[in-house]
Amino acid sequence: MSTATASPRTGSTPTAEHGRRPNSTAIIVYLSLGGLSFAVLQSLVAPALATIGQDLGASTSAASWVLTAYLLSASVLTPILGRLGDMVGKRKVLIVVLTILLAGAVLAALAPNLGVLIVARALQGAAGAVMPLSIGIVRDELPKEKVSVTIGLLSAIFGIGAGVGIVAAGPIVEHLSWHWLFWLPAGLVVVALLGAVFGMPESPVRKPGRLDVAGTAVLAVSLVAILLAVSEGQTWGWGDVKTVGLLVLGAVALVAFVFVELRVAEPLIDVRLFAVRGVWTAHVVALVFGFAMFGTFVLVPTILQLPAATGYGFGKDVTQAGLFLLPTVVMMVIAGPIAGILVRTVGPKPPMLIGGVAIVAAFVIPAVSHAAIAEIVVSGILTGIGIGMALAACSNAIIESVPANQTGEAISANTVVRTIGSSVGTAVIAALITSHSTPQGLPTDDAFAIGFWACTGVAVLAVVAALAAPSMRARRAAALAAGVDDFDQVTR
Repeated sequence: MSTATASPRTGSTPTAEHGRRPNSTAIIVYLSLGGLSFAVLQSLVAPALATIGQDLGASTSAASWVLTAYLLSASVLTPILGRLGDMVGKRKVLIVVLTILLAGAVLAALAPNLGVLIVARALQGAAGAVMPLSIGIVRDELPKEKVSVTIGLLSAIFGIGAGVGIVAAGPIVEHLSWHWLFWLPAGLVVVALLGAVFGMPESPVRKPGRLDVAGTAVLAVSLVAILLAVSEGQTWGWGDVKTVGLLVLGAVALVAFVFVELRVAEPLIDVRLFAVRGVWTAHVVALVFGFAMFGTFVLVPTILQLPAATGYGFGKDVTQAGLFLLPTVVMMVIAGPIAGILVRTVGPKPPMLIGGVAIVAAFVIPAVSHAAIAEIVVSGILTGIGIGMALAACSNAIIESVPANQTGEAISANTVVRTIGSSVGTAVIAALITSHSTPQGLPTDDAFAIGFWACTGVAVLAVVAALAAPSMRARRAAALAAGVDDFDQVTR
């Protein structure tokens, strides 16, 4: 593996290029706001989709492109912008990304029709690179004793933001209008953007080169084909020629992407990193948790909002149902930094394993019985612990397995993997609910039991992957061999 253009850090507090020490707290706040705004925008729209479609005179299938455009844009642009961050400077690219996100949010808030809103959502999707860029900046600029905890917090924020979006969507639409779904996050983006411009130094850690155009094109075809098939499969039919054809095209293009990346001198994503045990196990865990997290965000609000007369619904409105996700969000806030602390002392494997076990228990409880509201709440608490622990551990595991100048591309790959898991989880659970419905269109009680058991089965894979992750000693040896020497766990 190539080495960074800057010399490795020696453990002293980083300094800006002009000699001043960066304000670590301010950097963390600005990066957190940027990540929170992106994550909120990812989920905030879904609960209000029917209202938006009705207001803009669009059908449900047409309005669904508000979600699809965002998803496709994020999946394609995240690895590109993450790689550019490694090449030209993470702060520079972060400023560009936040500017695009702000433009997309404002355009969406002012959108007079569905077409403009879809374009705005595609712009917002470009901010998927906020995660890898932010983690890269933390790694490059913060004192090493703060890195793992801060990465734990930032990783948890992406789960927190998704939960906040679902919780807040109902009250915002009910008391303001759907336009405020974009105005409010835009305010967060403004603060984050100003902080990036005036409060962050530019990292000296670079990996100069040229963008891999061929690899970018092939990866774009693969991701668009797969995610479009997953997103529209329920509408088109899973056996429809368009769905099957896109899935086949996506799989073939993905194989072609691997061959292309193995042969170019400067790949978009160094696929050899996927052979590193600390990396591929983290990708598997991220994929599973993407599925599980959005499976929860489909199943729990749905069962809470079903009429109590069904015998298994709880008769809550959108706002009340969202509030029941607050315990999940709170536990993510707590668990993420705790995972970072654990990473510093025992490595990423234990918190990853704790997260996997917690998410399995979170789904087993309602799968066995979801007749009482307490069971839903306990499940939500365990879900928050699991997501906070596992996602924080995944990010730390990856950056402690790759050199600093490959942080952007490695975390970008993990972000895309989690996005794919989220898309598949949402589609699979929605399909299960649809296929187990009453003649009146209401999901049956079996639909929820099957959905929770399906999530349980997938969550077990996270436990298996966590068990397969390298121990602290093995990870340290592999990291040193790969040229990673900027963490306490590696250098001491």
